[in-house]
Amino acid sequence: MKIGILSSGGDAPGINATIRGVGKTAINNYGMQVIGIQNGFSGLLYKDIVELTDASLSGILNLGGTILGTAREKVFRKMITSPDEKDREQIKAAYQELGLDCLVCIGGNGTQRTTYMLSQLGLNVIGVPKTIDNDVYGTDVTFGFDTAVNIATDAIDRLHSTASSHRRVMVIELMGHHAGWITLYAGMAGGADIILLPELGYNMKVIIDKINKRMELGKAYSIVAVAEGVELPTKERPATYFAREIEEQTGYETRETVLGYIQRGGSPSPSDKILGTLLGGHAADLIHEGKFGRMVAKLGNKISDVPLSEVEGKLRLITPDTDLVVQGKKMGISFGVW
Repeated sequence: MKIGILSSGGDAPGINATIRGVGKTAINNYGMQVIGIQNGFSGLLYKDIVELTDASLSGILNLGGTILGTAREKVFRKMITSPDEKDREQIKAAYQELGLDCLVCIGGNGTQRTTYMLSQLGLNVIGVPKTIDNDVYGTDVTFGFDTAVNIATDAIDRLHSTASSHRRVMVIELMGHHAGWITLYAGMAGGADIILLPELGYNMKVIIDKINKRMELGKAYSIVAVAEGVELPTKERPATYFAREIEEQTGYETRETVLGYIQRGGSPSPSDKILGTLLGGHAADLIHEGKFGRMVAKLGNKISDVPLSEVEGKLRLITPDTDLVVQGKKMGISFGVW
């Protein structure tokens, strides 16, 4: 069999571990031929490929980013849904001209949706969930998330000493798009006093009351962790908005920090290397078994898979009864609404 592997969407720590997991399993265990498709789905159209061998897949486990490059797939997705049959035929022709028996697509929500659309065109595909945001539906966790949480937690840990020394309120903004998983986990692990999530919203009075109460109790500083996707009445960054509002309404010196793309960079954590390796290996197993149109997943303590039809168009989001939210409330941490 001949299989192709591509990565699409934003980069995340662990993509190379996953490419390695798919490729080495396919080559060494199943005797498959493996090609890498460069720069996302556009590389499929332009047949921008590189042969992947056991040797070329060695030494990439620790690397951040992706050896295949990545790109957003909006134009490609429009071609799939185009009323012009020629667009869809162009995609199928590219797949067939490469002689592929299956295409492995590594990416987040948008990628999994596109992968499902390819399966609807009759192509053999397998999806592998990837995002630091941890918001892909159908899996308990995505690789990249653990690394991002480690980096974000370290940043919050470091803010404690500055906040304490200067008796300040520190507001740190973390990534996640519409999901607050990084902010929730890093906020709890880093000892944030207030954690603001897109899924839960916020009440400014609750936030101000929490900070004032801490000061009244002799706690000289507060740490506010806010997710980038929190909806605001202005077009400012959340860190900027909350830092200004807090300082104006409390009189306490407040500073903002936006961690940004640092959360997506660098080598993956051991946990993400292992998860990417296991998910990649299972993708190769599914190909060998002829089980296409599925996304590999971690469910509980097992590596498994789910139909792409159950995944596309959905997000995995935090709810008020998420375990870590419930535990945080019990400990007196404010989520801005209680």
